[in-house]
Amino acid sequence: MIIDAKTHVRVARPSRDLAAAERFYVDGLGLEVQWRSTERVPGKHDLLMVGPPGGGWHFELTFDPEHPLEPTPTVEDLFVVYLGAPVEEEQVERLIAAGGTRVPAHNPYWDEYGVTVADPDGYRLVLCSRSWSI
Repeated sequence: MIIDAKTHVRVARPSRDLAAAERFYVDGLGLEVQWRSTERVPGKHDLLMVGPPGGGWHFELTFDPEHPLEPTPTVEDLFVVYLGAPVEEEQVERLIAAGGTRVPAHNPYWDEYGVTVADPDGYRLVLCSRSWSI
């Protein structure tokens, strides 16, 4: 088995409110809904999968109405998007209008090179003005 740059990745985490998460990640960030559960099935989680069109990764946001989990994000649970350009204030305003909260970064590096916005569950999105390089 080889894991390389073409390997698809799914990041899964709980959400209190899938509709609020969808507003933030779709309306605010610009991702698209790739799949969602459309009806309540006893014993199964409600799911929302969002990601970039044609991308090799996506978020799977889950909600278990029978045994709900309270999300427990820390200040270091970051989803960083490397824009390779200055962060546009309009993008930040869309994220806030979609339920996000602009917050100072725990690590000052992210304040120097970007903007941090907490999603409705408290997980942090960083829009970074730098390009990705290793």
